[in-house]
Amino acid sequence: MTSVLFDDPGPRARRRIRIATVVAVLAGLVLVVLAVRQFAINGELSAERWAPYGSWPMWRYLLGGLGGTALAAVLAIAIAVAAGLVLAFGRISRHAVVRAPARAYVEVVRVVPLLLLIYFAMFALPRYGLDLPLLWKLVLPIAVSRAAQFAEIFRSGFRSLEAGQGEAAAALGMRPSQSMRYVIFPQAIRRVVPALISQAAGVVKDTSLGIVVSYAELLQSGKVLAGYNRLLIQTYLIIALLYFAINYALSRLARAIDARQRLAGIEPVSSPARRGLGRTRSAAATSGDEPRRDRVRA
Repeated sequence: MTSVLFDDPGPRARRRIRIATVVAVLAGLVLVVLAVRQFAINGELSAERWAPYGSWPMWRYLLGGLGGTALAAVLAIAIAVAAGLVLAFGRISRHAVVRAPARAYVEVVRVVPLLLLIYFAMFALPRYGLDLPLLWKLVLPIAVSRAAQFAEIFRSGFRSLEAGQGEAAAALGMRPSQSMRYVIFPQAIRRVVPALISQAAGVVKDTSLGIVVSYAELLQSGKVLAGYNRLLIQTYLIIALLYFAINYALSRLARAIDARQRLAGIEPVSSPARRGLGRTRSAAATSGDEPRRDRVRA
């Protein structure tokens, strides 16, 4: 069964993965043991070093930062999804004057580091009289960057449907816009939900760059708290566990929806992160080189 992010490996690849997994687990265990031993030597595991995190004020401050992370992530996802959907429609448009700018945006923005976009919002825009609030100096660069990823996911969803879907709608007398609205779009959205959730986990991690703009998200709040209580290791370990819990929950949700769709006979569309790791029919459709025989058969 193909997962949300990767193609199923073959027998030889599975054997290599098993060997690499065993080696990685053993190496990880050794590193953990060494780290715990070093923490114990330096007194970082003593009860008094962890006692402050048994009090509500510490957690209230961290949860405030977590709320900032959630706000930035929700805003960035909402803007990126809307922009990505518009870009996806532009990329599948029959008109080159619409298709070319959408393709240029996706191809350019996907290779621009997010940190560079944040620096642009911090230093370049104020020179032209546009000094954004701290929240938007983080949200807009993330949305601009992730919109290209969401656009490719949506386009994969549209291209994953057989050409016969549109032909059947046309045979019923539907116009192309009606076919997209009532036939293609609802099916495509259902197929891309797991990939969208996987990308949402990436957005949550992107919000940690709020530390660059001093926005009060989780990592920035942890930095301030660690500077106050001098519990650097304890604070960042707790923050790491919070990030892990959030992203693990999103990953499990994506996999659960993926499995449910497969049981219902729906083939989910993968995230663009799978490219280069294997070419399924949906991936080939994303790159625009879907085999002609599939179109004819459809």
